Amino acid sequence: MNRYSTVILAAVFVAVASMSAFAQQAQSANASQAAPPAQNANPLSTELKQMYNGVKNNLTKMADKMPEEHYSFKASSDIRTFGQLVAHVADSQARNCSLVNGEQKSVDAASKTTKADLVAALKESFAMCDAAFDGLTDAKASDMIKFGQRQRSRLVALAGVVSHSNLEYGYMAVYLRLKGIIPPSSEGR
Repeated sequence: MNRYSTVILAAVFVAVASMSAFAQQAQSANASQAAPPAQNANPLSTELKQMYNGVKNNLTKMADKMPEEHYSFKASSDIRTFGQLVAHVADSQARNCSLVNGEQKSVDAASKTTKADLVAALKESFAMCDAAFDGLTDAKASDMIKFGQRQRSRLVALAGVVSHSNLEYGYMAVYLRLKGIIPPSSEGR
């Protein structure tokens, strides 16, 4: 390598090293001025709300999807009809979510038999639960609420709603499958 090539190579090396150093300084300056990455102030309640919205979506679609004539269907003689399961979910959600909201209410879904009435009761129970979940923050999660003879935290009470609703959704999915209908959570697979 001749002297001229060595000088050119050294100049290129110095130029690249200088650009790299300037780029790092600029990046450090911008990083110190930039806002820190946003953190969710309520990670526990946010995740629980996401789980609730998932089961709410599945149950709402399922109730709409099952034809009226199959609301009286029982998978066996010793269990509830599909309509009775919808009523059970609506009554359970209304009872628990209204207690979390500070007042005991009922949608009296167990007394209803038509698809339209049961779907309306389910939607009413979801409105109560929407209010309960919207009011949940991580700071309020440990607030104790009276449930009959016992106390439960707001977080555990609402986690129970999600858990129970998912359990009932699983039962109801079997009813749909027995009628040749794909449950909402399995659509598009």
